[in-house]
Amino acid sequence: MPPVMLLWTDEAKLYQEAIAAAGLDDGRLELVTLPRGSQPDAALLDRVEGLFAWGAPPGMLARMPRLRWIQALTAGVEAWLARPDLRDDIVLSCARGTHRVQMPENILGALFHVTKPYHAAALDQREARWTRRVATTLAGMTLGILGLGAIGQEVARKAAALEMRVIGTKRGVAALPHVDQVFGPDGTDAVLADSDFVLLLLPVTPATENLVDARRLGLMKPSAWLLNFGRGQLIVDADLVAAVQAKTIAGAVLDVFRQEPLPQDHPFWRTEGIAVLPHIGGLHPDRDSMVAALLVENLRRFAAGEGLKEAVDRAAGY
Repeated sequence: MPPVMLLWTDEAKLYQEAIAAAGLDDGRLELVTLPRGSQPDAALLDRVEGLFAWGAPPGMLARMPRLRWIQALTAGVEAWLARPDLRDDIVLSCARGTHRVQMPENILGALFHVTKPYHAAALDQREARWTRRVATTLAGMTLGILGLGAIGQEVARKAAALEMRVIGTKRGVAALPHVDQVFGPDGTDAVLADSDFVLLLLPVTPATENLVDARRLGLMKPSAWLLNFGRGQLIVDADLVAAVQAKTIAGAVLDVFRQEPLPQDHPFWRTEGIAVLPHIGGLHPDRDSMVAALLVENLRRFAAGEGLKEAVDRAAGY
């Protein structure tokens, strides 16, 4: 009997078409699709060996005795790793790499947003008000990237083209193209102190949760901006609000939050100097197609008994 693969998403048609185009609908695998609002019955759960989903209800993995592989449809997997029913024998792979183009462009957009007066000009236009402003120059500024993975390195390449100096941290210290200096995680404080813009691209792990607190915000330049496109849990929210209000730092652009959607009563909404983005960093018109291509490749590997792409290192947390 071919292994049963459960595709649990509302975008199933696109994935089915990609699987068919790759010739993987030839009987090697049995693909079952369900929309996210539907619940798999007990008979199906007993047969599933591969699960492709955004998430799953608490305890559901414990009801899937044959499950050997989960393909997360997101790059971040902290919710999966926190599950008590995620057995050691289940391989978890993620959608790492599918944000490589769009997220760096949105990060550059955030840099331009805080240094160029286009937003102010748009507000002036509503009042037919002619106000000339001087833009801040990015060339010569230092961008500090905490988390020089694939996205961080692509941001560095684009920032270098703008004549920015780039420094940052990486778990494995080694020279990287377009990065002037690479530190290990123990160099986080040095990056914070030396940067005009600090970009957070780290996953959430026990070592990174609440990384940016009052002490570390106090290391930053009063003129520096914090950009978070990683995970909301990297920042102590109250400490950031206090730092921006006290002008300890110039401000922040936030695309990710501890709770999403961000509650209407959260102080981020009302703190002057904090820009709230509705988690748009990785959204891309073709993102589902990119994830489908990764899924197809991993389905081929799974059927052939080969190692999977973008497998998660549980000890590292990503």
